[in-house]
Amino acid sequence: MAIQVTRKDQNEANENVIRRFNRKVLQSGVLAEAKTKMRHSKPLSKRDRRLKAIVRDQHKAEKAERIRMGLK
Repeated sequence: MAIQVTRKDQNEANENVIRRFNRKVLQSGVLAEAKTKMRHSKPLSKRDRRLKAIVRDQHKAEKAERIRMGLK
């Protein structure tokens, strides 16, 4: 869905055109829909959750080892 805003006349200020465009975007609901899609994520499968947990534990162990060795 494309939102089109044209100048009413040549003397119309840029701020007015931008204001009308912003109003049309808000009224159309495109922005709200995009934000909800951006935040939504599919639930992970049990296998993927396990793999992420394994990687997380490995990273935690590596970090603890580096701290113990005095590297950081």
